[in-house]
Order: sequence, then C-alpha cells, then structure tokens
Amino acid sequence: MSNTLLQKQADTIRFLAADMVQKANSGHPGAPMGMADIVTVLSKHLKLDPANSSWLNRDRLVFSGGHASSMVYSLLHLWGFNVTIEDIKQFRQTGSKTPGHPEFGHTHGVEITTGPLGQGIANAVGFAMASKYASFSLNTQHTDVIDHHVYCLCGDGDLQEGISYEALSTAGHQNLSNMTLIYDSNDITIEGDISIAWSEDVKTRFEAINFDVITIDGHDFDAIENALTSSRTSSNPTLIIAKTAIGKGAATMEGSHHTHGAPLGNDELAASKAKAGFNPEESFVVPAEVKAAFDKTETGALQSKAWGKLVRKDLPLSEQNETLNALLNPDYSKVQYPDFSETAEIATRDSNHKILNAIAKAVPSFLGGSADLAPSNKTELTGLGDFPKGRNIHFGIKEHSMAAMANAMNLYGLYRVFSATFFIFSDYLKPAARVAALANIPQHFVWTHDSIGVGEDGATHQPIEQLSQFRAIPNFYTFRPADATENVKCWEKALTMSAPTAFVCSRQKLKTLKPTKVHGDVSNGGYLLTQRDDATVTLMASGSEVMLCLQTACVLEDKGIKCNIVSVPCFDLLCEQDKEYIDTIINPSHTVIAVEMATAMEYYKFADHVIGMTGFGESGPANELFEKFGFTKEQLSQNIANYLA
Repeated sequence: MSNTLLQKQADTIRFLAADMVQKANSGHPGAPMGMADIVTVLSKHLKLDPANSSWLNRDRLVFSGGHASSMVYSLLHLWGFNVTIEDIKQFRQTGSKTPGHPEFGHTHGVEITTGPLGQGIANAVGFAMASKYASFSLNTQHTDVIDHHVYCLCGDGDLQEGISYEALSTAGHQNLSNMTLIYDSNDITIEGDISIAWSEDVKTRFEAINFDVITIDGHDFDAIENALTSSRTSSNPTLIIAKTAIGKGAATMEGSHHTHGAPLGNDELAASKAKAGFNPEESFVVPAEVKAAFDKTETGALQSKAWGKLVRKDLPLSEQNETLNALLNPDYSKVQYPDFSETAEIATRDSNHKILNAIAKAVPSFLGGSADLAPSNKTELTGLGDFPKGRNIHFGIKEHSMAAMANAMNLYGLYRVFSATFFIFSDYLKPAARVAALANIPQHFVWTHDSIGVGEDGATHQPIEQLSQFRAIPNFYTFRPADATENVKCWEKALTMSAPTAFVCSRQKLKTLKPTKVHGDVSNGGYLLTQRDDATVTLMASGSEVMLCLQTACVLEDKGIKCNIVSVPCFDLLCEQDKEYIDTIINPSHTVIAVEMATAMEYYKFADHVIGMTGFGESGPANELFEKFGFTKEQLSQNIANYLA
C-alpha cells in the first residue's frame, strides 16, 4: 500500500473528525487529527468483523482518551460497522448514535465505555487478562483458539491518572504480551504544555514495570508499521511512544493546545483541507478508494469464518470444546447453594464465602478476587488456583484499577467476574462502578466490613455515607443481606441481572432469621418479614439492623406499640416496585421508621422518620459502639417511643 493512499486515508479521518466537531460546535479535534496517521496503519493490523462484532477472537481496541470520539466514529464508519455518514453528522446531538464519548451498547463496534481518563487503560489490561486466561483454558497443542491482540490508545492525560499505572503495573507483572499501549505523546493538555505539571521519564518508568518500549515519530507510516509488527510478537507488553503534533494537518494551529477541545473554525478548517488537497467547500467526504482501503466487512468475515471452522475442526468432542461451551453458556441452575437453616449465626462475609465457592464449583466462567484482602473479604475460591492458570485473581492494593479491569473482563464474552475490598474502600473505585452501571456491565462487587461494626479500626474504616452513595447510582443494585439465607437469595437474583450488583457484608456474626415471610421476597428488594395484629408502626432495615428491629419490636410490644418489620436487602430493587406492592408491605396508615447504621437519607422515600448515623464512628469494640450510637434494642425502642409520643 502506497504512502500516498495512507496519507489520504489519514487526512480523511482528520477532516471527518474536524467536520463533526465543527458542525456540532463542540468536541475535540486535536487528538483525532494527531493520531490519524497511527490509526490508519493500525487499521491494517486489526482483526475485526463488523457483521460479527462479538466474534470471540477479534482484536480489542480501546480508546482510553474517549474525548477523541470523532476519530472513533470515523473509524467505525470506515470499517463497516453500523455507523453511517448521517450518524456522523449527528455527532454529540440528542439521541444520536455518536455521543460525546464512546458508550458500549449504544454505538455498534464500541468495545467499552470510555471518557474518564485512565479507566480505558485499565479496561485494556482487563481485556488482556481475560484473553490470557482464555488462552490457557482453550488453546491446544495444535491450535491457538485465542490469539488475538489488545490495543489501547492513550494520551498524556491518561498516563497522569493514577489508575493507569495501577493497571499497567499489573500488566507488567502478569506479563501480558498480548497488549500494546499506543501513547499519543503530543506534550499538550488543556492548560498548555505538559511541562507545567508533569516531567517524568515515561520510557524509564515503563521499562521498570516490564514493558518493552518503542519510541517513534507518530506521523511516519513506516515507523508506525514496524513498531506495531514488533509489538505483536513481543514477549512482554509493549508501549509505543508515538511523538505527535496535536491538531496535525491544521493550517496554522498545528501543535496548539487550542485545538484540544474546540472547533477549528470555518476558515482554519477550509485552509487545512486546501493544504491537504481536499476540497475546502465540501464536508464529510470519504473518497471511494479510502473507504475500500479501510473496509473490514469482507476480510473480517473471512477471518471470523475461518476461526469458526478452525474451532469446529480442532475441538469436536474435546475437553476444550466442552470448556468453551460451558464458558459461553453458563448454567446457574447447577449451583448447589449452601443451606444455612441450621446455622445459628454467621457473618455474611463468611456465608458469602460459601456462596462464592458454590457458584464457582458449578460455573467455570465465574472467577474474581480481592484488592489484597481475600482472607478478610473471604473471597478465596478454594482449590481453584491463582490467575492466570486459576480463578483467584490477585489484583493487588489497587481498588480503582481492579474494578475497571473487572469491567472489561465481564465484557470479554466468556466470564462473570467479581471484585472485592472493604466497603469503605469502595470510595476508591466508585468511578469504575459508575461506568459499570452506565454500560450495563454485570460485575459483582463484594464489599465487607459494612458498618460501625468494624469496631476497633475506627472512623477511617467505618462506612457511613457509602450505602447512600451507591444507592444513588442509576442501574446499580446494592444488596445488604440480613443473614446467610438472604445472602443466598441475593445471589440468586443478582446472577439473573445484566447490571452491576454489590454485596455489602458484615464482619460480625449475624443471627439466622429463619423467617416466615408474610409478603414478597428478596427479589422484590424489600419484603414484609413479620406482621403483628393491630400494628401501627412499620420498621424498615437492612443487614444487621433487621435482627435489631425484630428485637426492638418485642420491647416495643411490651410498651403497647406493635410493629411490622420490613427487610430491605436491596433498596434499589424496592424502589422499582409498583405502588400496590409497596402498599402491601408498608401499610400506608402506619408510621414508618427506617433504621440503618449509615446516613440513610434515601429511606425518606418511604419513611416518616430515619434513625441512622449523624456523624462518623470511632474506634472501640463493636458492642460498645452500638451502645454509644444508640443501636441497641433498649435505646432504639426508647428512641422510637419518644418519636411516637
């Protein structure tokens, strides 16, 4: 392929991206114009089938700098995905297929939602980890069922985010030779030259974490080609430092930070097109020879069909074939959940350990791990080995990258992956949990040590506002089971869902309720646990506070106050129930009081009064803290009686 055609391909991407931003009067033309030469050559290396976009052995391309979305949509259109020129013209418009940042499930061909800088790098590491485990599970002596590559495009902003180096150190440690990170090194951020805030030696840092590093001119087609070819055969993960000019091809603004996040302007754009030999009067132009050079529909179909034949030829009736089918079609009905009916008391983190192992035993696609807290989170999958040859992933003390990597592993196409840490440290990973909710990624978050019941570790480790925070995220389902039996029911529900779920579990032992349900179930998010004749009060609670409310109700009954108890294992699911159901479990004529060892302001959606935490906890034995903050049956009953008086 001639460099003349390559240049025309790259310029087509430049001006499609610039036209999109100009028409929308919003967006980021600088990075797409700067990276156009790189992605033109990269396109030649990618295995993609637009007609079979979920093909397992396709290459994965992650655009960590999601603000370069005009380049993303240009490429998807040119490759043959379901992104038309009309879609491109609707860039950043309400209801379009081409939003400001790429969104998985919204635009055909987008592998994962990106935009928050650095997360895309962690996603790419997650894809590479999933691929490495799939290779171990499926490749045979004669056939590499999995031999695809993971590419990630990033910029200076991505590498300045802490999550990127969290994830990249994992990539180096795991020797993810199936990953290439392409760094668009243009030395520019929004505020100007990177030297005002950043001066590290990127090459040396990456070499220190076991990356092969190649530095090239990011506008030299031959150098780009050689670097990509070398990275595909490297025995280590590869960083390609591509020195580029932001806004490359702009008539007078090339290299300026002013091209980062604003349209070029009609005059500058016209002059740029004329300089490159394009008609300055025309917009959204794709020359026929350019479309033919980029188009993946024919070659992609041949590649994916050849892979399908290879698999059918090499794997019939084999162990690998059975493994592949089991991974592609997980059967959760095979799970033999533990029976806790004869268990007097058990911490929900401990019952969760038994449940995780029951799921893993029955479902080979179920795997995960903790941010260096498996002994405390109780997340070890007993006897199932360590990643990459086993199903226990040691993420290290890197909560944010752990969650983002697990997001990608869940989208890889074979696995259901959980991640775990203390509930208080969910703060570190909240941005990745939010993306999981936005993109319908069914990651399971396991968060233990759920309240002031943590005790002696003190206020720094005692979650207060976290329940409210995650309940506030749309399409995110936070389960806080009252006992081991509810915990089982929570998992049964969660495994049917296509959204992220969290399991907030206790450190301290909780009594097994052995309830006689009056109405509803865990799958409804909340249910009527006990009902008293002539009750005038409904107490609502989750987790350890459910048993506390049951005990408190007995004390209140001696005072002549009769209470119904509603257990709320998943506040988010309860909010989705209709009024008829809500009125059945929460009598509209009752005084409704919610009890939770958290801020719990969200309960005012249902409750007249909330008894929760109004400040932080402190260090001390858990039972002493419960008494100090009013969470004993004696104090709670008096509090409620005073409120009702």
